[in-house]
Amino acid sequence: MEAIIGTYECKVDAKGRLMLPASLKKQLGSLEEGFVLKRSVFQPCLELYSMKEWQLVMQRLNKLNRFVKKNNDFIRLFTAGVKMIEIDATGRLLISKDLVGFAKIEKEVVLSSAINIVEIWDKDLYENAIESATGDFAELAEEVMGNLYDDGNGIS
Repeated sequence: MEAIIGTYECKVDAKGRLMLPASLKKQLGSLEEGFVLKRSVFQPCLELYSMKEWQLVMQRLNKLNRFVKKNNDFIRLFTAGVKMIEIDATGRLLISKDLVGFAKIEKEVVLSSAINIVEIWDKDLYENAIESATGDFAELAEEVMGNLYDDGNGIS
């Protein structure tokens, strides 16, 4: 999947149904293949994977030695609450109650691109996370991106 672009504000109804914005649906590609929705590891949000992206993650996890307890524990925790979902005919996806509870989703949500996945946040939690992100963004950018070399695509 190409990189997903954009941040979208949406509403979730009382049943956990979320209407995907048209421009996001176009970026997600083939809706018929379905998606995987899971808890985020580091944040109180959900992660939406295309089936293709999920298979790539599973291939990497499958390389872990299952005779190492830490690996088994990690796989169990990483896949806890994972749901296969489909987009219905009207363009909605259904977020299960357990995942709504995990992400503390009320009514308003933010769909935020995270390169090849989409994060689904309660709007207030998203805004708090952006405001309270680790320190000064310029320092973070330098620390994370400052050691990259020029790969011929203008990144240095």
